[in-house]
Amino acid sequence: MPTSLYTRLVSAATAGALVLPLVGCGAVELPGFGAEDGPSAAPEPVVVGEFRGAGASSQESAMEAWIAGFRELHPDAAVSYDPVGSGDGRETFLAGSTAFGASDVALSDEEMAASGPACDGGNAIDLPVYISPIAVTFNVKGVDRLNMSSELIARIFTGQITRWDDPAIVTANPTAQLPALEITPVHRSDDSGTTENFTDYLNATAPEAWPHEPDGLWPLPEGFAADGTSGVTETVRSTPGGITYADASATADLGRVAIKVGEEYVPYSADAAAAVVDVSPRIENRYEHDLAFVLDRKIDKSFAYPMVLVSYLMVCSRYEDKAKGTFVKEFVEYVASAEGQERAAAAAGSAVISPDLQDWIAEAAKSIYLTQDRPEEEAAGLPGGVVRQPRGA
Repeated sequence: MPTSLYTRLVSAATAGALVLPLVGCGAVELPGFGAEDGPSAAPEPVVVGEFRGAGASSQESAMEAWIAGFRELHPDAAVSYDPVGSGDGRETFLAGSTAFGASDVALSDEEMAASGPACDGGNAIDLPVYISPIAVTFNVKGVDRLNMSSELIARIFTGQITRWDDPAIVTANPTAQLPALEITPVHRSDDSGTTENFTDYLNATAPEAWPHEPDGLWPLPEGFAADGTSGVTETVRSTPGGITYADASATADLGRVAIKVGEEYVPYSADAAAAVVDVSPRIENRYEHDLAFVLDRKIDKSFAYPMVLVSYLMVCSRYEDKAKGTFVKEFVEYVASAEGQERAAAAAGSAVISPDLQDWIAEAAKSIYLTQDRPEEEAAGLPGGVVRQPRGA
């Protein structure tokens, strides 16, 4: 089961036995069974209601696993997720239409500044809960793996290389049986965080071959387009010679590309993707508890796979609706927990986030402010976590 570089073993917690005293008219309290043996555990928050999320299609498999696990703990919570893509996920979240959003790209400074109305006067925060490689994946009969540099990938997706037996591909793969078959690049038609991460990687590592700025919308008019992760992968499955980029969890039974990192070709893996995040800095000057990263695409170490996406949960720092706020706090904690991360890894092949990230996200969840729980602070005009001062990484 995939794990991050920092997570190798998960310990099971031991549970103590609870003994209840006898209660009744004239009952005698026995030594050691009284109410003063110690404080009782706080009751679990009650999560009741219907809650909706929307966003990145890359998280779809992981989200299904998270929702199933969460409902085992909170059976009175009905949770749904619509994998509409990162762009639409950010839009619906900032419009206040969902309890949470999901995006393969962190909210921009402008989006953060506009999040007050959706967050009841507070602000949005990005929480990195899903780390996964982006696979360049193809459909060429009899070929399971190819080696490619970022320049070669860029030249294929810009239409400069149009056949699978092109000398540039053959030189990088001298033992592969490459046919005289036309290449059909397929890209996302929707506003996609996967597209933004893919184009960011190409622009950072092969700027001459890919001079286009990173963007969630595909920058070129040519080529085949399909909606969502499932759209591009199914198009390639049905198209001999097709090639696309997608979250690695959706590329089973297709050929995969090992990308050139330094002087070696590195196949994707959850550990290699997590390694990039582990060495990448945080974005500076964000609100407290926001955990957005600047990914190091130019890393040249063979233990890393820099064509990676970090997908975020987007939640608010403040909720006036106690039911929604309670759900968000509990859901975030579950998703970032060891159990939640292992469920996602089993379902989607994603990397388990490091223990440090798990702790930071749990701290962010605990900080979420529920107005109805602290009316005295509201009356006193105290901020209560409304808007935090920006801080550095």
